[in-house]
Amino acid sequence: MKNKLARLIDKLEINRSLSKAELLELLSNRNDDVLAYLQERAEKVRQSIYGTDVYTRGLIEFTNHCKNDCFYCGIRRSNKNAERYRLSKEHILDCCKTGYGLGFRTFVLQGGEDPYYTDELICDIIKTIKTVYPDCAVTLSIGEKSRESYQAFYDAGADRYLLRHETASDEHYNKLHPSNMSLQTRKQCLFALKEIGYQVGCGFMVGSPYQTDESIVADLLFIQELNPHMVGIGPFIPHKDTPFAHERAGSLELTLYLLSIIRLMLPEVLLPSTTALGTISPKGRERGILAGANVVMPNLSPINVREKYTLYDNKICTGDEAAECRMCMQNRMEGIGYSLTVSRGDYKNIN
Repeated sequence: MKNKLARLIDKLEINRSLSKAELLELLSNRNDDVLAYLQERAEKVRQSIYGTDVYTRGLIEFTNHCKNDCFYCGIRRSNKNAERYRLSKEHILDCCKTGYGLGFRTFVLQGGEDPYYTDELICDIIKTIKTVYPDCAVTLSIGEKSRESYQAFYDAGADRYLLRHETASDEHYNKLHPSNMSLQTRKQCLFALKEIGYQVGCGFMVGSPYQTDESIVADLLFIQELNPHMVGIGPFIPHKDTPFAHERAGSLELTLYLLSIIRLMLPEVLLPSTTALGTISPKGRERGILAGANVVMPNLSPINVREKYTLYDNKICTGDEAAECRMCMQNRMEGIGYSLTVSRGDYKNIN
């Protein structure tokens, strides 16, 4: 490995930031030796804060209806082949009951931007979960809403909000989304969420169509600016019923590289090793943890809807019972020297 790249990695670890030119150099000259050194530094930093604990989130994919038409997404409005579904409040609570018994203390309510779920309904679901499970955190991942809606959800008891920005380059954003969507709106939502008091998560796809090293650097600089509590990144995987059906998937190696960079940039960050990583590589989630991630998100959704919530093709774990997902993940983590914890898994602010 070139000594200059090692010095850049050391600088990132110490200063928690690099310039645009330095980040571009680190990306443009990546190789196996640099990746190995990055991962070594990232894992050391993560263990100094979180030890070998891996936090679990119980994922409940409660609707695959979506008003948006993002070009990469399998549940986009224009996909007429999608078999749509919605979970009732009672079904969602059943998922929570199962998850609580398995040791989950965070529930992630994820869905498309579905107007059926009014603010009143979402608030009612949040309040009920928090009443029945007061020791649990509720994370929402339901897209762009008004500041008033975000405030209402927060007041109802929501703790965290995940909203991937997908790309911080306007030019790139416009190639991934229809003209009625804007990067400016997405960023405004993220800053509003943070101002309200949520633990906030952003993120982007690695290897999405038209992505360049320059656009990835824009993502990293935006993450530096936002300073979120969570960052969700995973490889782009094409879906057969989208305009990007024949595009190439993102790479495992680049995703791992970026996970390690983000860990050094934001030492305390909650960083998932995603299902998409496990989809493109049999050991992808384990490698994500070893690259600096510290969160996994097994699926608590009912089996009969999992295959319908397909943002991309060949998604894993669609046929497993929740208990199977949980035990499988536990065995995988223990196999690399880590352990799943029964914990809300909150962000640790060590400053």
